[in-house]
Amino acid sequence: MNYQGFRLKLKFSRLLIIPCILASMLAGCATAPPQNINNICSIFREYPKWYWAAKDSRKKWGVPISAQMAIIYYESHFRYDARPPRTTLLGFIPWSRPTSAYGYAQATDGTWATYQRSTGNSRASRTDFADAIDFVGWYANRSYSRLGIAKNNAYSLYLAYHEGDGGYRKRTYLKKRWLLAKAHQVRSKANSYYHQLIQCESSLPKKSWWFW
Repeated sequence: MNYQGFRLKLKFSRLLIIPCILASMLAGCATAPPQNINNICSIFREYPKWYWAAKDSRKKWGVPISAQMAIIYYESHFRYDARPPRTTLLGFIPWSRPTSAYGYAQATDGTWATYQRSTGNSRASRTDFADAIDFVGWYANRSYSRLGIAKNNAYSLYLAYHEGDGGYRKRTYLKKRWLLAKAHQVRSKANSYYHQLIQCESSLPKKSWWFW
């Protein structure tokens, strides 16, 4: 092989390698769900940055960490790329998704855009946990302001989160037994997380100065 041929082969090899490296880096950046999603102490010890983000959201919006985390638990089970399952055509052909809900908080395109405008955080991403939990806190605070729902009332906060302001006012959730059952589960999970956090919060990792 002459020198020119060797250079062409080397250049081609680099073109193949670079996309592989980029794909590997992106895969490495993806955060896997916590190993034990039923224990908030375990979650925050595995991902301290999640705890710091949850604390920031609690301070900013006044919504208990336990309620915010319970909503995310039932919305996505802490999967950053969660989406609603596709509907089927003729009972077996994969079709469109019922909504544009996406990410940890399962925020729809329109509601997420409203959040970005309201907070001025135009770069917020639904696949970023800190942005997602801030969104949950923001939405719960909005439900408190608009609907009078107490910020520690995980049951009603979840109903409003799912049905929106109009649906909550019209009580559309009363016709959805599955949603009422899920709201009870959210309340139970929030209560469980609350008592777990009381036991461990003082021992959770503190944010280092370079993260401020």
